[in-house]
Amino acid sequence: MFEVIPSPGTNIKDEKELAEKLEQVKPFAKTIHIDVVDGIFAPNTTFADPEPFKQFTKDMFFEVHLMTDDPIKHLKKWADAGFRRFIGHIEKMPDQEEFVAQAQLLGEVGLALDKQTPIEAVKVPYRDLDVLLVMLIQAGLSGQQFQEELLEKVKLLRVRDQVTLPIEVDGGINDETIQIAAAAGVNRFVATSFIYNVETPEKQFQLLHQNLQSLESAV
Repeated sequence: MFEVIPSPGTNIKDEKELAEKLEQVKPFAKTIHIDVVDGIFAPNTTFADPEPFKQFTKDMFFEVHLMTDDPIKHLKKWADAGFRRFIGHIEKMPDQEEFVAQAQLLGEVGLALDKQTPIEAVKVPYRDLDVLLVMLIQAGLSGQQFQEELLEKVKLLRVRDQVTLPIEVDGGINDETIQIAAAAGVNRFVATSFIYNVETPEKQFQLLHQNLQSLESAV
């Protein structure tokens, strides 16, 4: 089962822009992906106040992508804002098992791998996760170019490790790259620039889904 997940990205300036972007996708998106960067994990920072999300989380499913130092420290405030899926990067995560255990108490849990991180760096059983996120760019900044070679991680997970849980990717997804990623074994596709950098986000969203449906029909 494929899913396209819109994300406002990492370049949100203020609460007004955030609300505008969420309202744009509210009518058609099943899940919304929110990036949180703390300036430690990556050299930039994002709009990261959970409070404005409360008016939206009642009606939509939100996941938070924690590109932060020790992401366990951020779990509670995002859960309190109504988020229901928590994805933490392992690169600055002191204890993967503790993060997973704490996040499971709040909702669904996932681990994320940055560009340079091998799949062997995951130290918890895959059965304890609800999703695994594989970056197809260097984590931190929206608008980067898709790096197809990073899909080798997904192929290894599917073939060598026989991982069946949902695999999500983030970075450079458009109407062409989404098919490449799906063929590698990806289920969920975070899309930012392709959806938002036009006047008709819903049309772009539907185009991505149409391309995925053509793959399903061919199977």
